[in-house]
Amino acid sequence: MSTATADAVMDYDEAMGKFDPVMGLEVHVELHTATKMFCGCPTEFGAEPNSQVCPVCLGLPGALPVVNEKAVESAIRIGLALNCEIAQWCRFARKNYFYPDMPKNFQTSQYDEPIAYEGYLDVELEDGSTYRVEIERAHMEEDTGKSLHIGGATGRIHGADHSLVDYNRAGIPLIEIVTKPMVGAGERAPEVAKAYVSALRELLRALDVSDVKMEQGSMRCDANVSLRPRVGAPLDEAQLAVPLGTRTETKNVNSLRSVERAVRYEISRHAAILDGGGSILQETRHWHEDTGITTSGRVKSDAEDYRYFPEPDLVPVAPSRETVEALRGTLPEPPGLRRKRLQSDWGYSDLEMRDVVNAGAVELIEETVAAGASPAAARKWWLGEPSRRANAEGQDIVTYAAGLGLTPAHVAELDGLVTAGRLNDSMARQVLDGVLAGEGTPTAVADARGLELVQDDGALEAAVDEVIAANPDVAAKIRDGKVAAAGALIGQVMKAMKGQADAGKAREIILAKLQ
Repeated sequence: MSTATADAVMDYDEAMGKFDPVMGLEVHVELHTATKMFCGCPTEFGAEPNSQVCPVCLGLPGALPVVNEKAVESAIRIGLALNCEIAQWCRFARKNYFYPDMPKNFQTSQYDEPIAYEGYLDVELEDGSTYRVEIERAHMEEDTGKSLHIGGATGRIHGADHSLVDYNRAGIPLIEIVTKPMVGAGERAPEVAKAYVSALRELLRALDVSDVKMEQGSMRCDANVSLRPRVGAPLDEAQLAVPLGTRTETKNVNSLRSVERAVRYEISRHAAILDGGGSILQETRHWHEDTGITTSGRVKSDAEDYRYFPEPDLVPVAPSRETVEALRGTLPEPPGLRRKRLQSDWGYSDLEMRDVVNAGAVELIEETVAAGASPAAARKWWLGEPSRRANAEGQDIVTYAAGLGLTPAHVAELDGLVTAGRLNDSMARQVLDGVLAGEGTPTAVADARGLELVQDDGALEAAVDEVIAANPDVAAKIRDGKVAAAGALIGQVMKAMKGQADAGKAREIILAKLQ
């Protein structure tokens, strides 16, 4: 648990009445290439510490880098998907700074000559409206190693007994996608931030350039936030003419929910400082998931502090127009258009599709339908208990389901058991609980728990007769034409048969006997 103390914050609605938020988001994406950016070391996640290193990614003297062709192609495809211009000529630069997880004391990156620039991504918000996020650049670089601080309560260097460094991650190909300042979002700024990162993750997954597992760090967001005084409506000329305020950068936020919460917190924190006559320190901030606050990191460096200069050991990257157009031909259907097509195919209403998108379940439902389930059943089961539990755990549904071994094939199998008449919905929910608990496939869980609808009409009729005899007042209402009263008898039949009766068949028998 974090021991960090929260700063003073202003009520969010009050802050929005006094200040206009401006955001800039920097998203780092690890590419899932087989080898690192400048050497042949593997990139497997979770390997034994310092087992995937060589003289190049350790920065040993005399070691020379070689650019990963697949990483360059992935960078170009990302740029094209973000509607960017692709540079005809660009080069790498050395970003100089000291940190223990930087074995070379510089990071090979790109500075003023990125591979992709001047793009945009249209983001759909929860109410169906669209916000256009302008992309300043998408550039190539290498990831750093990972520092592990041992001891202490927070896992950070302050209070730790000692630190270790794992260089396996050093040199893994990264694409950093940087937005232009995002203005005009007003009170919806946190929602826009979450929607943008969600849309970007969906796009990158469709491109198949990264596994975008935020919980593993393969996609990380740095959220820059500043406030300026409110002098008019968010997009009127008077407001747009107000200079931007001093920004803070909340580093390495690793979930969609946290992106939204971190932006909201920083807006409220900035507002309290500015309203009290204070000034904002340009710094990095750490996000604390457990307490929902940020704390100070280090004073934020400007570009000139990094002493960028061209990387002398790498030749410039100059993709031909033919190469760029060939890569453009590999782009998948844009996620927005794909969603509209799937919505039409599945027959979902706008609200139903929005719920699916907000839950992050589009791919899960698509795979479940492909495995044989009906679209209605796929939506019902995925957006039910699995989605509820994922939200409670603060995880997205894809990550949560994968962690418990719940697959689209399982959900399709569950729907098949209901469609075949073996299970009713109540039984199916019990089976799903068993699958989530790791008891096996739906069929295996149903077998082990003895869950199966009673198909013996004689036993069902006997139960109906007993319930009718025990409830003469209700039976009289049904005889008088009040059909809705049958629900009370059906419930008692289900109870008498321990939930293993077919409710529809029970209803038919009840009405046949009483009408």
